[in-house]
Amino acid sequence: MRLPDADRCVPTINNRRSSGAENVHGAAEMTDFRRKGPMLDAGGAARRAIALHPSLASVISSPLFSLYRSSGETCMRAHLAITTLALLPVLALAGCGQAPGGSVSYEAVNDAAPGENGERYDGHPVSPVHQVAAEPVSTFAVDVDTGAYANVRRMLLGGRTVPAEAVRTEEMINYFRYDYPLPDDPSVPFSVTTDIATTPWNPGTRLLRIGLRGYDVARSQRPPANLVFMVDVSGSMQDADKLPLVKQALSTLADALRPDDSISIVTYAGFVETLVEGSHDPAEIKAALDGLAASGSTAGGPALERAYDTARAHFIPGGINRIVMATDGDFNVGLSDRESLEEMVRRNREDGVTLTTLGFGQGNYNDAMMEAVADLGNGNHAYIDSAMEARKVLDEELSSTLFTIARDVKVQVEFNPALVSQYRLIGYENRGLAEQDFADDRVDAGEIGAGHQVTALYEIVPAGEAGWLAPRRYAANRAPVVPAGDGEIATVRLRYKLPEETRSRLIEKPVASALLAEASMPRRDMAFAVAVAAFGQKLRGDRRLGDFGYADIARLAGSQNDYWRQEFVQLARLAGHDADPWLR
Repeated sequence: MRLPDADRCVPTINNRRSSGAENVHGAAEMTDFRRKGPMLDAGGAARRAIALHPSLASVISSPLFSLYRSSGETCMRAHLAITTLALLPVLALAGCGQAPGGSVSYEAVNDAAPGENGERYDGHPVSPVHQVAAEPVSTFAVDVDTGAYANVRRMLLGGRTVPAEAVRTEEMINYFRYDYPLPDDPSVPFSVTTDIATTPWNPGTRLLRIGLRGYDVARSQRPPANLVFMVDVSGSMQDADKLPLVKQALSTLADALRPDDSISIVTYAGFVETLVEGSHDPAEIKAALDGLAASGSTAGGPALERAYDTARAHFIPGGINRIVMATDGDFNVGLSDRESLEEMVRRNREDGVTLTTLGFGQGNYNDAMMEAVADLGNGNHAYIDSAMEARKVLDEELSSTLFTIARDVKVQVEFNPALVSQYRLIGYENRGLAEQDFADDRVDAGEIGAGHQVTALYEIVPAGEAGWLAPRRYAANRAPVVPAGDGEIATVRLRYKLPEETRSRLIEKPVASALLAEASMPRRDMAFAVAVAAFGQKLRGDRRLGDFGYADIARLAGSQNDYWRQEFVQLARLAGHDADPWLR
């Protein structure tokens, strides 16, 4: 199926009022898809339609969407086309209302021009190569955040160039689920899996994958939850992909809660207000959310202090006590600098109240602050770019989002210099730890929730292969020849604390040298994980990928049945302009 040109499919809406049109969200949204240029695609238009009008999310639960989830690429393209055409009449109504105070919002549809974008990211250089002889040990904290992937998806579907600093490859990889086994021992919160494959972009290296999978907890079996929704209702949240989507996302979460869960709602703009406190009634919660409107400045710091106070007032011993912050991160009143906010989170996290951050919107999105405070708050960070993503994070993965099964989880890999000469860790640039931090229980690290998975990939150079780093000229600087020893290429160590404990526990898992000898090109589940890693690194400008391009990444990912994996393949093609013309 082929669509007509975007200029003919999607009308341009001006700001003239229509007396017969109802404005769904009470604010006019200027819709001009033609300005997006050649990167506009039907899938992006459908996603934009859902972002503009979250009430249209019912489309995603329709029979067409079921077909979309269970079918291959052909049905995916057809469904996107049908959905886009079905939504055009509603898109036409989107610009017909009057915004509060006569203001009009363009940001929901039109990205800021180059150089005017105020989004903030805390980028890090690509991880360097290490000589095993000099640095045999690699240590990092786990990361279960997924915000970078959803944010990158938003940019690609919107026709924007993805800035390298917005990409955290580990979050791209950990967005997806893999075929890791459940833990065998109920006293150990997660399983540890290792495997090795030949590197698709470098036949002289190998990829060591380390996979963790936490035990699952049914919704009926998790502890009761004390949640504080901390909602930004400032003027920067008026766009349709911000507060309207926040209201729908948190309503989704409210629907998924149990009668013994307690919900409070703290809102903030120029002032802080507690709308609901300790409620067990989903109808009351949803009514309060439905009445929210955006205006004013952003007193994020005082609101966070109020949220912590509220969470402590309704604290459930042995339960889930968590703040869920929903914002674009644009704090501009009171305690607003990142360092002060981080210090506040450090002071409060020891009380057993964790912090999840949900990012929304574009143009002024403060990813750097959102990720940093979630990590310090012993929580997680997600970016919500659509009603589908809200359902994934706050319904399908609710136990993972809320219920922590292991705290301060650290990974340490010691390589055997007899079998591995060089290595590099793919991603985790902002999660690195010093070797001595591994056994220091005072050092904060990452948390794992029920059912969470964590994947780490090392690219390694087998001893005797050329590698990235040239041999040293002088004998004293060269790595000594080491006998092969006991046939292990590495030892993987993990430290973690159970939620109610203060002393860490240790897991050790050797990696047999036979895996290195038997390595072949990645297949199936491993191939997909490697494809996602390459996608992230390509977006970051990693020169060690050589000529391995987006088309190669899509081929490596292969044909997929899962909806989210299908979408990834399309994103890889879109990034490389390798899709069908109507998808560009």
